[in-house]
Amino acid sequence: MAVQVPKTGFEKWQDGINKAVNNAKWNAWDCEIQRAVNEYNQHLSGTPGYRRLDWQLIKAMIWVETGAHTSDWNFRPMQIGMAGDPGLKALLSGNEGGDLILPPAWKGRLTMESARVNPAHNIRAGIGYLLMRMANIKYQSMPGADARVYEITVKPGDSLDKIARVQGSTVDTLKKLNPTAAVLRPRQVLKYQKASIQRVIAGWKDFSTRTIALYYNSMQSDPNYVRKIDYALFVVRKGKASPCTQ
Repeated sequence: MAVQVPKTGFEKWQDGINKAVNNAKWNAWDCEIQRAVNEYNQHLSGTPGYRRLDWQLIKAMIWVETGAHTSDWNFRPMQIGMAGDPGLKALLSGNEGGDLILPPAWKGRLTMESARVNPAHNIRAGIGYLLMRMANIKYQSMPGADARVYEITVKPGDSLDKIARVQGSTVDTLKKLNPTAAVLRPRQVLKYQKASIQRVIAGWKDFSTRTIALYYNSMQSDPNYVRKIDYALFVVRKGKASPCTQ
């Protein structure tokens, strides 16, 4: 007689996910997820290298983060904003690039309080935090609204940094317009344009489930997080989405 091997915790979790297919309760957030993802896709579509976010991937993440059998499903489906979780503060503080990620309509509307009690806000906060972590954000020289090219005569004691600060430009802009000006000399004439150093989205990390798991969950609390997202996404794509009105 064959000995029945007890199921692992992951296998038991899989059984629960299999029962969720086409279960209306597990599809309750479909339309809200689609609306939120569309908002972010429209807002970020002009950034370098952005690939449209798949709403079903977010649905799979929500199935992994909570699930319709938990109480948090009705308030914090993406789990962001839980006690001890720094993610929500990081997103809304503006110190890590969240201000570049959030669609304009949600700036000031999405708050620490609302994201903890309003599921639609929690979903947007979770997506925003994920995208902030997936974005390659850096500081770089950006041209000003005034595109005219000016000239300035170098004085004794001048440097590119000093000229940039006084004239409202940047060292990178000066170097670009004056490629041979490695050493400054008095009475030398330099070209410059108005510019400033700004924080921008320079590109994006690969949106694989492993990368998403690493940057959203860190996988420290759940080593099976990648496997769970992969499996949940497989199941989600087998099911039917709830019909949504536009």
